Amino acid sequence: MMLLVIDIGNTNTSFALHSGKDWVARWRSSTDPSRTADDYAVWLAALMQMESLELSHIKACIVSSVVPQAKFNFRNLSRRYFDAEPVFVGDPETKLGVPIRIRRPEQVGADRLVTTIGAHQIYQGPKLVIDSGTATTFDVVGADGGFEGGIISPGINLSMRALHDAAAQLPRIAIQQPAKVIGQDTVSAMQSGVFWGYVDLIDGLVRRVKHEYGGDLTVIATGGVASLFEGASDTIDHFDQSLMEVGLLEVYRRNIKD
Repeated sequence: MMLLVIDIGNTNTSFALHSGKDWVARWRSSTDPSRTADDYAVWLAALMQMESLELSHIKACIVSSVVPQAKFNFRNLSRRYFDAEPVFVGDPETKLGVPIRIRRPEQVGADRLVTTIGAHQIYQGPKLVIDSGTATTFDVVGADGGFEGGIISPGINLSMRALHDAAAQLPRIAIQQPAKVIGQDTVSAMQSGVFWGYVDLIDGLVRRVKHEYGGDLTVIATGGVASLFEGASDTIDHFDQSLMEVGLLEVYRRNIKD
């Protein structure tokens, strides 16, 4: 039996196939709530054929989404093409099994909890998970996997877009590490401010979290742009793009009926 794991983000949607033993394929698409179940089925079928797989191999599906409008089409995709009722993270009947030790546990996004579940499956001891997406989140995970609070800041792409939109004479630029910190023109100056500003935001907040936590934390970075900071950050111990899919697999296992 193959499980299709789907993570619908604001910008991209990730798909991963698990055979019951191993991950066998991964794909990524831009998030478009207007795409129908049939559109996704045709797209998936073509990609799976390249891996010598077929839609009929998929017998189960779990979905995490921060885009409510996309939920309808993915439910139809699973029902119509996989003959399976999908598990949706965030639905009242979906159990995550995570101790949440904050004042307002109902306000924690399910996607953040799933990522911390994935981190707990892979890494031991207390952890700090940094997820770089539309927002950059910093989530503290106890040694037992419990969610102990976190930080939310604007994502690097969001900040760059705001800079361009608010200042008429500043161009839209690609995010990359500049050759020097001191820019010699507008583009390099913006790249330095955005890139090194975010590296220092990450490193500064990690140090503050560790100081307040009062103990060591394994720091894991994940998310769409996390790899940009590899080799630039002084505080990140691991870069791991698998946390969400590993977390979704674990949530599925916690919810399947024997």
